[in-house]
Amino acid sequence: MSVKRYGAEQVGAGGKSLPFARAVEADGWLHVSGQVAMENGEVVDGNIVAQTHKAIGNLLAILKEADYGIEHVVRVGVWLDDPRDFWSFNKIYQEYFGAHPPARACVQSSMMVDCKVEIDCVAYKPKDARHVAG
Repeated sequence: MSVKRYGAEQVGAGGKSLPFARAVEADGWLHVSGQVAMENGEVVDGNIVAQTHKAIGNLLAILKEADYGIEHVVRVGVWLDDPRDFWSFNKIYQEYFGAHPPARACVQSSMMVDCKVEIDCVAYKPKDARHVAG
Protein backbone atom coordinates (compact mmCIF):
# COMPACT_ATOMS: atom_id res chain seq x y z
CA MET A 1 0.00 0.00 0.00
CA SER A 2 1.30 3.43 -0.89
CA VAL A 3 0.68 6.43 1.33
CA LYS A 4 0.90 10.02 0.11
CA ARG A 5 0.77 13.03 2.41
CA TYR A 6 -0.39 16.48 1.31
CA GLY A 7 0.72 19.58 3.17
CA ALA A 8 2.65 17.97 6.00
CA GLU A 9 4.81 21.10 6.08
CA GLN A 10 1.89 23.43 6.81
CA VAL A 11 2.11 26.38 9.16
CA GLY A 12 -0.60 27.61 11.50
CA ALA A 13 -1.27 30.81 13.42
CA GLY A 14 1.84 32.63 14.57
CA GLY A 15 4.00 30.79 12.02
CA LYS A 16 4.12 27.61 14.11
CA SER A 17 4.41 24.32 12.24
CA LEU A 18 1.49 21.94 12.62
CA PRO A 19 2.10 18.26 13.44
CA PHE A 20 -0.29 16.80 10.86
CA ALA A 21 -0.87 16.64 7.12
CA ARG A 22 -3.74 18.48 5.43
CA ALA A 23 -4.65 15.14 3.83
CA VAL A 24 -3.38 11.58 3.54
CA GLU A 25 -4.15 9.28 0.61
CA ALA A 26 -3.94 5.48 0.84
CA ASP A 27 -5.33 2.93 -1.65
CA GLY A 28 -7.87 5.33 -3.15
CA TRP A 29 -9.00 6.74 0.20
CA LEU A 30 -8.29 10.40 0.92
CA HIS A 31 -8.63 11.55 4.53
CA VAL A 32 -8.76 15.36 4.72
CA SER A 33 -7.93 16.94 8.08
CA GLY A 34 -10.37 19.35 9.68
CA GLN A 35 -10.58 22.66 7.85
CA VAL A 36 -11.57 25.97 9.38
CA ALA A 37 -12.05 29.40 7.87
CA MET A 38 -8.32 30.06 7.81
CA GLU A 39 -6.33 32.09 5.32
CA ASN A 40 -2.59 32.80 5.58
CA GLY A 41 -2.46 31.20 9.02
CA GLU A 42 -5.25 33.31 10.52
CA VAL A 43 -8.98 32.67 10.98
CA VAL A 44 -10.99 35.02 8.77
CA ASP A 45 -13.57 37.33 10.31
CA GLY A 46 -17.20 36.68 9.66
CA ASN A 47 -20.37 34.94 10.70
CA ILE A 48 -21.20 31.25 10.25
CA VAL A 49 -22.12 31.81 6.58
CA ALA A 50 -18.79 33.42 5.68
CA GLN A 51 -16.79 30.94 7.75
CA THR A 52 -18.64 27.95 6.26
CA HIS A 53 -17.92 29.13 2.71
CA LYS A 54 -14.22 29.54 3.57
CA ALA A 55 -13.89 26.21 5.42
CA ILE A 56 -15.57 24.30 2.58
CA GLY A 57 -13.47 26.23 0.06
CA ASN A 58 -10.32 25.11 1.91
CA LEU A 59 -11.60 21.52 1.91
CA LEU A 60 -12.35 21.64 -1.84
CA ALA A 61 -8.88 23.06 -2.58
CA ILE A 62 -7.27 20.07 -0.86
CA LEU A 63 -9.52 17.64 -2.73
CA LYS A 64 -8.56 19.30 -6.01
CA GLU A 65 -4.85 19.23 -5.17
CA ALA A 66 -5.14 15.47 -4.60
CA ASP A 67 -7.13 15.06 -7.87
CA TYR A 68 -10.45 14.26 -6.17
CA GLY A 69 -13.77 16.04 -6.56
CA ILE A 70 -16.74 16.69 -4.33
CA GLU A 71 -18.46 13.70 -5.96
CA HIS A 72 -15.82 11.44 -4.37
CA VAL A 73 -16.62 12.54 -0.80
CA VAL A 74 -18.23 9.67 1.13
CA ARG A 75 -18.24 11.08 4.66
CA VAL A 76 -18.09 14.52 6.24
CA GLY A 77 -17.57 15.45 9.89
CA VAL A 78 -18.74 18.85 11.11
CA TRP A 79 -18.11 20.64 14.39
CA LEU A 80 -20.11 23.78 15.17
CA ASP A 81 -19.13 26.10 17.99
CA ASP A 82 -22.73 27.27 18.46
CA PRO A 83 -25.61 24.86 17.81
CA ARG A 84 -27.83 27.82 16.91
CA ASP A 85 -25.77 28.05 13.68
CA PHE A 86 -26.98 24.61 12.52
CA TRP A 87 -29.63 25.76 10.01
CA SER A 88 -27.51 28.58 8.58
CA PHE A 89 -24.61 26.13 8.21
CA ASN A 90 -26.87 23.55 6.52
CA LYS A 91 -28.05 26.08 3.94
CA ILE A 92 -24.47 26.76 2.82
CA TYR A 93 -23.46 23.09 3.11
CA GLN A 94 -26.30 22.08 0.79
CA GLU A 95 -25.10 24.57 -1.85
CA TYR A 96 -21.90 22.52 -2.12
CA PHE A 97 -22.98 18.95 -1.31
CA GLY A 98 -26.64 18.96 -2.40
CA ALA A 99 -26.03 17.00 -5.63
CA HIS A 100 -23.59 14.58 -3.97
CA PRO A 101 -24.73 14.16 -0.34
CA PRO A 102 -22.21 12.13 1.67
CA ALA A 103 -22.79 10.51 5.04
CA ARG A 104 -22.34 13.14 7.74
CA ALA A 105 -22.00 13.73 11.45
CA CYS A 106 -22.51 17.19 12.94
CA VAL A 107 -21.83 17.99 16.58
CA GLN A 108 -21.48 21.02 18.81
CA SER A 109 -17.98 21.43 20.23
CA SER A 110 -15.68 24.04 21.68
CA MET A 111 -13.06 24.90 19.07
CA MET A 112 -9.28 24.82 19.41
CA VAL A 113 -9.03 28.09 17.47
CA ASP A 114 -11.38 31.07 17.45
CA CYS A 115 -13.68 29.85 14.68
CA LYS A 116 -17.33 28.91 14.26
CA VAL A 117 -17.02 25.70 12.22
CA GLU A 118 -14.58 22.91 11.37
CA ILE A 119 -15.12 20.37 8.58
CA ASP A 120 -13.21 17.21 7.64
CA CYS A 121 -13.96 14.52 5.08
CA VAL A 122 -13.10 11.13 3.66
CA ALA A 123 -13.16 10.67 -0.11
CA TYR A 124 -12.74 7.57 -2.24
CA LYS A 125 -11.77 7.10 -5.85
CA PRO A 126 -10.94 3.67 -7.31
CA LYS A 127 -7.38 3.25 -8.50
CA ASP A 128 -8.41 3.02 -12.17
CA ALA A 129 -10.21 6.40 -11.86
CA ARG A 130 -7.28 8.22 -10.28
CA HIS A 131 -4.73 10.22 -12.23
CA VAL A 132 -1.54 8.27 -12.68
CA ALA A 133 1.58 10.28 -13.43
CA GLY A 134 3.70 8.68 -16.07
